[in-house]
Amino acid sequence: MDADVLRALLQASARARESVTYSEALAALGHRFTRPKMRALCVLLDDIDIAERGAGRPPLAVLVVRQSDRLPGQGWWLGQRGYAGLFTGPDAAAWVRARQAEAFAAWA
Repeated sequence: MDADVLRALLQASARARESVTYSEALAALGHRFTRPKMRALCVLLDDIDIAERGAGRPPLAVLVVRQSDRLPGQGWWLGQRGYAGLFTGPDAAAWVRARQAEAFAAWA
């Protein structure tokens, strides 16, 4: 998987103020959705977020969401600080929207 392609996709999504599903992200990288590819995508997302924070920008992995509820998967939530609620529902959606707004603002 190509980190530069994924980073460019996420930056374009942030500029467009849009999220992207896990399946869309995998397709942009030339892969179909499988569990092993999904795990590899999540590792890549973590690496990109570390680099973004190191550059003083908000993380971008929050833009990658499940199609069903437009929220990030459980792995993303486990790395969050400052949020102690459920990973689904209105509180989770509000938290995600706030984090997405930070990414949108950084790449506007």
